Amino acid sequence: MNLDVVPNGSVTFLPLSTRKMERTVSPHATVGYVLKAFPRASETFITSEIYRLEQAGLSLTLFVTKPVEEHDRSPRHPVVDQIHAPIDCLPVTTSLSTSSLSRWVATNSSLFASGLFTIMRRQPLGFARAVTATLMQIVRTSRTVWSFDKKSYVKDFFQAVALAERLHQSPEVRHLHAHYAHGATTVAWLAAMMTGLSFSFTGHAKDIYAESLNPAGLLRRKLAAARFVVTCTEVNQRHLQQFAHTTPVHRVYHGLNADLTHLLAQARQRTAPQDTLRLLSVGRLVPKKGFDIVVEACGILQSRDVPFEAFLVGPDGGQSSILQQRIVELGLSQSVHIVGPLSQAELHEEYARATAFCLPCRVLGNGDRDGIPNVLVEAMACGVPVITTGISGILELVTDERTGLLIPPNNPEALVEAILRLHHDPALASRLSTEAQATVHTRFDGEQLAHQLVTLFQQVLV
Repeated sequence: MNLDVVPNGSVTFLPLSTRKMERTVSPHATVGYVLKAFPRASETFITSEIYRLEQAGLSLTLFVTKPVEEHDRSPRHPVVDQIHAPIDCLPVTTSLSTSSLSRWVATNSSLFASGLFTIMRRQPLGFARAVTATLMQIVRTSRTVWSFDKKSYVKDFFQAVALAERLHQSPEVRHLHAHYAHGATTVAWLAAMMTGLSFSFTGHAKDIYAESLNPAGLLRRKLAAARFVVTCTEVNQRHLQQFAHTTPVHRVYHGLNADLTHLLAQARQRTAPQDTLRLLSVGRLVPKKGFDIVVEACGILQSRDVPFEAFLVGPDGGQSSILQQRIVELGLSQSVHIVGPLSQAELHEEYARATAFCLPCRVLGNGDRDGIPNVLVEAMACGVPVITTGISGILELVTDERTGLLIPPNNPEALVEAILRLHHDPALASRLSTEAQATVHTRFDGEQLAHQLVTLFQQVLV
């Protein structure tokens, strides 16, 4: 993304094609990206990262541990088809939750027999270290009160064996990098142990805060073993540095996704309505996003006879039916709409029409939270005034009264007051949107941020 400020103070996005990115890494040295599933429609930040790393000259191979879930297969974003990295899918196993461990091993062991033989023969010490690490983690978790399916460690081990075998067949892969600090990183860590390769990982949100995902000190051990760690907020960086000791932890923001960057290059004018409020919320329908607060706020707006429409956009994360029930209870069926996931082009149209973008995030009791919601960056880049909460890394993006309005979590009344402020004060809304676009320009440029990652990978691709 490249932006210029034109004389009237608006921000114009220039297409990627106007900025030739230097190829800085030899194509003979490859980074193996370890991903749970690819390409997930909800993970535009990962697909954009991979695309931009390739554009910067980094050679990648994608190792995927499971198929994409049905609900996350569409819409297929255009950037996916611009990615050239080969995708190597590890063996697809049966579900752990539907069988005992012994039955699961009996059913799936044939998928990993070749890898077990290869790694035991070629890397016996590495194989022994990975076996020991797996068994010790099972023992450690048996002494804790955390509810965690210990069978998953066995599955992670077998997938690491399969990955290690693929790495023996791919000598050009010289470093592994995993996304999310739990399952995929465990697989990368064990495979690195077996093969002697270095590894790193990106931690995001729940994966670094929820103890149940890395119980009994597992996150500390992976941090200690990694060459470096990446995370997407300064808050996350400080959190991880408590446990990282000598392992460097780098903050690299996700940046605006590539598809929306290209769409914004068209510099379309916003068409937000002047009389009827058009509220927009985007994200997976889960409690941490605060969609229920948006619905309650809509109920208050209706009780005050404020004309509005609200659109909740995103895949169902288990909360859709609860939200729909509350919409009916409040008599909002004609004004509040649960839309489901949209393509980036469709979402761009929604941003263009929105009066305000509302995302009243919260931190849940189990530690689950967002880092910096990517949709906030998107809305700000599109010039939509944003209303959100000052939790987690959001304060690194949104400054109250300057680039958006911040409200307390779990407070629909405060959300209503912020919405009405924007509605009744067009000058405030315009000032916030202009400052927000400038912030995205200076701090969340996806291409510049990708070069930070390239620099990190250059240091290990030797």
